[in-house]
Amino acid sequence: MMTKASGQNTAISDLLRRVALPAAALVMLTIPGAFAQEARPSAGGELTSEEEIKQFCTNIADPARDQRYLLQKQELEKLRTDVDSRIVEMQKRKEEYEDWLKRRDNFLKQAEAGLTDIYKKMKPDAAATQLQEMRIEVAAAVIMRLNPTQSSLILNEMDPKKAAVIANIIASASDPNTSKDPS
Repeated sequence: MMTKASGQNTAISDLLRRVALPAAALVMLTIPGAFAQEARPSAGGELTSEEEIKQFCTNIADPARDQRYLLQKQELEKLRTDVDSRIVEMQKRKEEYEDWLKRRDNFLKQAEAGLTDIYKKMKPDAAATQLQEMRIEVAAAVIMRLNPTQSSLILNEMDPKKAAVIANIIASASDPNTSKDPS
């Protein structure tokens, strides 16, 4: 015999079965894309963990590659912008340096011409004394710009060792095989 309590439990169970199946279907339909991918069942009808991993990796491979390429492209564009800005800065500094070098060369030419004119008008013994105290390269440049008669008189008044060094510098200035360093 069935008791009243067991009859109520059976009625509740039947009611839950009738309501639960449509409720579960309704919940599943409201989840967008929950069953959008078609599962490839294994021999038992369900995907194994390894098959799920393979399927997941296969599904995201192309978007991941595209994203990686996009990130690499953005990084390259950033590097290109950085390199371009550095090139502009280097070009600016090059122009400043070239301008400074041009002004320096002009000054040196004017100074050498003026200095040569000063030594042209000096007595050989006074010029020799002053040129001995100068940097040897400057003294050689001044003596080389003077006429041969004046140069020989000044060299004759100088210390013989310094005069020999200056003569060697002047001689090597015309030799194309000589290093640019006069020392």
